[in-house]
Amino acid sequence: MIKKFLLVLVLFFGICSSAIAGGIKFVQVTDAHFSSANPYTVGVLKKTVSDINTIDGVSFVVFSGDNIDVSGEKDLHEFMKIIKDLKVPYYLVIGNHDVFKSGGISKVQYIDIIKQHNPLYRPSAPNYVFKRGEFVFIVVDGAKEAIPGPGGYFRPSTMEWFDKQLTKYKNKPVIVIQHFPLLTSVGGKSHRVYKVEDYLAVLNKHDNVIAVVAGHYHINNEQMENGVYHIITPSLLSTSNPYKIIDIVTTKGFSPMIYTRLKTTD
Repeated sequence: MIKKFLLVLVLFFGICSSAIAGGIKFVQVTDAHFSSANPYTVGVLKKTVSDINTIDGVSFVVFSGDNIDVSGEKDLHEFMKIIKDLKVPYYLVIGNHDVFKSGGISKVQYIDIIKQHNPLYRPSAPNYVFKRGEFVFIVVDGAKEAIPGPGGYFRPSTMEWFDKQLTKYKNKPVIVIQHFPLLTSVGGKSHRVYKVEDYLAVLNKHDNVIAVVAGHYHINNEQMENGVYHIITPSLLSTSNPYKIIDIVTTKGFSPMIYTRLKTTD
């Protein structure tokens, strides 16, 4: 009788907990700088994919830019052949190393190659939205393809689109994923976002963004600014080949809690 009573209690509290708490776990891999001619980068990427496949509860993986080291079809094809072994969905962000119209590939070509390897890949543009459970993820593109450079540039049309998405999902917790960080206190001046104040003006109009996830600086840095948690993850080619596991936990009546952990494959 006691065991039966305890079992009822466990089931009751389990149901209550699931009713009031939610969350999501995803993985961010950034700045892989993959080169098919470099066995080290090939080995690191393969090992990372295998490692991620051992983690329980991962909803998806995002590769947040500079996925290849030099813009070109061959390296992107080889990159895609490796990451297709992931057991969960994946999304790609374009970085400053990924595209170059004159000497490499354009953004249109980049997305076309992704879809050649993954016909189920839904995004058809560099800026896109996807949803997982109660969360909305907005990928914002700041890469330049005509005149490449280390600095980010978010076009006025991109900011207009971004503003509309934040308004559309005003009642949802939003996580922004992009290659270029918005923090001006870290990173070299040449690598920062051009007119970052224009971007921040859009961001600060809304109160539904809980995090901005980026790479680019090749460092590990996390800061809270104006209620938004800015997450910067180091390059996959950094010491010990790190990537980041990001857990977001929501409990009814409370603000979402964000937990991050650097995982290494070396």
